[in-house]
Amino acid sequence: MNANRIAQRVALASILISAALATAKIAVGLQAKSTSVVSDGFESASDVFASGLVLFGLIMAAKPADEDHPYGHGRLETLAGLAVGILLTITGALISERSVVHVFAVQQSPAAFGLWPLFGSIAVKSALWWSKRRLGSSLHSSSMVADSWNDGVDVLSGCTAAAALGLTLVNPLRFAVADHVGGAIVGLIVIFLGAQVIRQTSSELMDTMPDEELLHQVRDIALQVPGARAVEKCLARKTGLKYHVDLHLEVDPLMTVFESHEIATQVRIAIKEKLDWVADVLIHVEPFGVATLAGRGSVGRNG
Repeated sequence: MNANRIAQRVALASILISAALATAKIAVGLQAKSTSVVSDGFESASDVFASGLVLFGLIMAAKPADEDHPYGHGRLETLAGLAVGILLTITGALISERSVVHVFAVQQSPAAFGLWPLFGSIAVKSALWWSKRRLGSSLHSSSMVADSWNDGVDVLSGCTAAAALGLTLVNPLRFAVADHVGGAIVGLIVIFLGAQVIRQTSSELMDTMPDEELLHQVRDIALQVPGARAVEKCLARKTGLKYHVDLHLEVDPLMTVFESHEIATQVRIAIKEKLDWVADVLIHVEPFGVATLAGRGSVGRNG
């Protein structure tokens, strides 16, 4: 089973788990008259849609390249991550607004059993956060990493809601509004995470270069191929789960076109075989030692 299919199954499982947790927290929170538990339930409900977006993005990213999309459909996976960030921001704002309104309403002491779905959610979401974070990092999946942060916020918001409800239960008179304030804090946490996800995915959509360490891996493999003299320039852009690399390779200027083409082909094969995060490599052959000043000074990360 390939990595993308595994990621799809994780996203589908996350949808089902989040739906169950949201139903439990909202139902129990209403019965327990706890604003923070209900708020956390609505946050989990947004996870259902968020994981659905991730699943859609992964399915579309797996589609092969075609005439209209020569670089494949991977950008839809990044767009799904951006949509998750926007959804988180809107959800957080609605949760905070709802909680603040309830601060000024007639207060009713919540019931202690409202804590149980929070404890269950913290345990389950901790496991989901760890598994998605690990899988998303290995796949270089923006949407999966974004969804893992979504689960991480669930853990933090669940702890916040449990603490707020606990204070209200310990001293209902002194901490009468703690439960509602906890709901508002949950919303602010979600807004902050949404902004972070939007920033990260927007950066990828703008073709921000990857870490220098990744580009060094490309250069090192290229220079191991016999006949490759130097790497003048190495650029990369993320399209979904993988990167497309543009490499300016310097070879002996006295070589024939055929010989330099063969070296470039071997470099391309070596990079794709050794780096699973590279989708394809476009190689520009340059004469070694006579690169123009314009080429050296152009935008990019030189070798």
